[in-house]
Amino acid sequence: MCVCEDQYLFLGSRLGNSLLLRFTEKELSDPMRNKSNVPAEQEPPTKRRKLDTLGDWIASNVDDIRDDDALEVYGHEDTSTVQLASYNFEVMDSLLNIGPCGDVAMGEPAFLSEEYDNSVDPCVELVTTSGHGKNGALSILQRSIKPQVLTTFDLPDVEDMWTLVGKADERRRREGGLQDHSFLILSRADSSLILRTEEEINELEESGFNTTSRTVFAGNVGNNRYIVQVTSGGVRLLEGTAQIQHVPVDVGSPLVAATLADPYLAVLANDGTLMIFTLVTARTLPPKLTTSKPINAGKYPLQTICAYCDVSGLFTTQYPQDREKDPKIFRSDADIKKELDDEDEMLYGNADISVFDPPKTFDPQASQEKNQNNWWKKWQKDVRPTYWLVGVRENGNLELYTLPDFRLSYAVRNFWVGHRVLSDSSLNAAAPQIPNALENVPVIHEVLLVGMGNRNLRPVLMARVDEDLLMYEVFPFYENLSPAQLKIRMRLIEHNLILREKRSSKNKKRMEEDGVQDRKMDRVSKFRPFSNISVYSGVFICGPYPHWIFMTVRGELRFHPMSVDGSVKCFAPFRNVNCQNGFLYFNRKDSLRICLLPTILSYDAPWPVRKVPLRCTPHFIVHHLETKTYCVVTSSSEPTLKIWKFNGDDKEEVLEERDDRFIQVQAPTFSIQLFSPVNWQMIPNTDYYLDPWEHVTCFKNVILAYEGDRSGLRGYLALGTTFCFGEDITCRGRILIFDVIDVVPEPGQPLTKNRLKMLYEGEQKGPVTALAHCRGLLVSAIGQKVYIWQLKNTDLVGIAFIDTQIYVHQLISIKSLILAADICKSVFLLRFQEENRTLSLVSRDQKPLQVYGIQYLVDNATLAFIASDADKNLVVFTYNPESHESSGGTRLIRKGDFHLGSHVNSFFRIRCRVGDVSSDRRAGQMIERRHITMMATLDGSVGYVLPVSEKTYRRFSMIYNLLVQHLPHIAGLNPKGCCTFQSRYKLNTNPSRAVLDAELIWSFLHLPAPEKVEIAKKIGAKVDDIIEDLMEIDRMTAHF
Repeated sequence: MCVCEDQYLFLGSRLGNSLLLRFTEKELSDPMRNKSNVPAEQEPPTKRRKLDTLGDWIASNVDDIRDDDALEVYGHEDTSTVQLASYNFEVMDSLLNIGPCGDVAMGEPAFLSEEYDNSVDPCVELVTTSGHGKNGALSILQRSIKPQVLTTFDLPDVEDMWTLVGKADERRRREGGLQDHSFLILSRADSSLILRTEEEINELEESGFNTTSRTVFAGNVGNNRYIVQVTSGGVRLLEGTAQIQHVPVDVGSPLVAATLADPYLAVLANDGTLMIFTLVTARTLPPKLTTSKPINAGKYPLQTICAYCDVSGLFTTQYPQDREKDPKIFRSDADIKKELDDEDEMLYGNADISVFDPPKTFDPQASQEKNQNNWWKKWQKDVRPTYWLVGVRENGNLELYTLPDFRLSYAVRNFWVGHRVLSDSSLNAAAPQIPNALENVPVIHEVLLVGMGNRNLRPVLMARVDEDLLMYEVFPFYENLSPAQLKIRMRLIEHNLILREKRSSKNKKRMEEDGVQDRKMDRVSKFRPFSNISVYSGVFICGPYPHWIFMTVRGELRFHPMSVDGSVKCFAPFRNVNCQNGFLYFNRKDSLRICLLPTILSYDAPWPVRKVPLRCTPHFIVHHLETKTYCVVTSSSEPTLKIWKFNGDDKEEVLEERDDRFIQVQAPTFSIQLFSPVNWQMIPNTDYYLDPWEHVTCFKNVILAYEGDRSGLRGYLALGTTFCFGEDITCRGRILIFDVIDVVPEPGQPLTKNRLKMLYEGEQKGPVTALAHCRGLLVSAIGQKVYIWQLKNTDLVGIAFIDTQIYVHQLISIKSLILAADICKSVFLLRFQEENRTLSLVSRDQKPLQVYGIQYLVDNATLAFIASDADKNLVVFTYNPESHESSGGTRLIRKGDFHLGSHVNSFFRIRCRVGDVSSDRRAGQMIERRHITMMATLDGSVGYVLPVSEKTYRRFSMIYNLLVQHLPHIAGLNPKGCCTFQSRYKLNTNPSRAVLDAELIWSFLHLPAPEKVEIAKKIGAKVDDIIEDLMEIDRMTAHF
């Protein structure tokens, strides 16, 4: 809890969303009583008696005290009584929290356009339980964006496209409302296609647009009133479909790029010649484009350009008002002595002040006004827009020019290297030396400087260097700069995006043979800024692995992939009558899709998320595959004074008498509810309430033998409960088995087509603590035994059992193997032999471990076991009877461990992704038979553990060891030390490790190019090989 400014209160929460509240004081109606107005004879008798016993050594009236110290301690008597106040609270903002994730289920999205159904990988989403009590909720998570497709057209050979606002009525233009797009320009290799986009999309036969040559660029100027079309031979200015002006451009080379910052248009020829056009409008004269003379290339021609209109006020040579004119930091000896004196005073107090000095007068109002910080006032200032042109030259230098006079204001040498901070070297500062191995400057295909966030106040620079993405954020910097320099620097944004295309080994060899000859510029823009697509603004990145980049008013960059339709050739925002705030894109199969961004999800989060409030505590969630519904176990607590006691041989509920101040017991009531993923509402009449004091301890979707299905198996919902009556009464439990059946829906309620049907209900001799299924049979942990049951005609028949440890709380099965977790005695492995109906102990971990969750690690024919514990570790076990330390297979071997720093309650597995986003190729069998073990933590985070090959592990292990030494440690914490197994017990074994922290290895992507080469050389590998290994892991885990 933290008070912010004068009226705001921040409440941070682990169980719900964190809130920013505004509080206003509401005075009570009682008038203030002042003690000085009360006559002495009417003083309370207790007070007079207390004062009389003080004796003669102290004055009876505080006013008579002349000792200043005593007066400071006891205060004046004529102070008012304490005035109680009440407050009104108003929620201003909230920060999303999906934790604690107690249970996770995978399911199919309810709304997935049929165009995306042909994927070889399953399209799944995650649903997790979140919160507690009134903050209880379900969180629906999707990693990639799945657009809602309105319609699709097949248009071959299209290279690029633009949407344009046409000639709108003046009234709407003056109102400043959003205008619909009237035209769609499609550019082909040697022609252009102009489409009118109104009620229907039709080709425009006759217009002022140039359709006989390739369109380089098109956009709106003059506050969306006019249109400019740039072709390889000239520039056209149009109003609607009518051409106003045609400016042929002949500079000896065709135009290949153009960029627009209203009212300036900059065009670039293939030889690096630049021309700047300005739109001039006057009331009497028709609008026209005026041009300056062509700016020649110089020694190193310009490769790519981007115009930018700055409204943030950062691009300035002025110092802010609250800084000195000369901000160079110079500290004299007097300053250093004063600083040391201040430190001494802070530690030991001021030596010049005596405790016997008269107290200083304290005026809280004055100090409050003095300390008041009006930092927010700078955001209210109106900033005059300034216009800039970013250019990248052939030698890799980035330069920033003013528009329209093209004056150099900022320069960054060797921009492609990717330094962590970019500083100005326009005044001939020495450029950093680049090693000889990096003399070949990579091609910088595209650069974009765009304002993002609230009112476009956050300038972000993006560049495509070969196939990699560089991102920088502009920040103010004032120290050691000359008055003429721009007071900015740029810091690297670490984004973890690998946008390269996955190539086969044949393509790689051919590219290496082609070498330098293949270094051609890609002139089709891959960075597409957009505003107001379903209220979001940002940049869309086209290419083999398309991504959305959002920044909302909160100012946090969010990166979301869109892998559902493969690679994207080009993209454009689109708005018309039939598609409000949507977008268009071409996929690799030349299909134009008109789409909307689903608004049911919030994209201002690390993953797109939807939070469904339940107002009660969710404990378990299960997805029923046949009916595509979710079953949720929830509980709500109410205070009670009733307890259960023995009455002879039977027990009875007794109401205890307690006074009003007694804190009552919270008695939970558990219930089962069926939810539909269509609207995430509870399906009416499907809730089932359990008995009072009955706690649900386990809930699973079990596959049991069923004669009515062709496979002989059917999915059921199995529930295990425990009656908690107190320590005097023997603990019992129940097993309940439900089926979700289809019924005739009620009129007007289509979701009521599903109901819960109870197949079995039976009380057991002990608490039912865990459930699973094995070979079509039900496995249950009851008390200290594990039983196997067969469901026959709505009854459970015992098959086998085995005695176990203290308290088994999780069971996970694969084929005939059952992995069990004990709350104190670690994990053990059971095997069920169907032919002779025996359940036997195969192996167990002998060391103590307080297990929270368990799951399998699957890599082809290799099987391992992973467990999370109470000390926030992950431990990997293997079964290897041939090893000496396994004592003939009776002991599980600890093969790896990792300190995660979060409690993990829920694991689940999913097969590695086998389809490739950018092509139709499938992954090999090695990847197809490997599983990702996902986990959700009580801190609200989601992660995964992935088995890798020996070659990949050794390479990453060497990189990991080098990066530990190379990178500065966050908060001074050594990554290796933090990730080492930590235990509350004194174990006589060394940590196994063998688990690498992928977050640290991924930081290799953010290193400057020379440091990447240095680390790759130390391990004897190429930089591209390392990045391709990272890319392969990124692609095979790109589910949800």
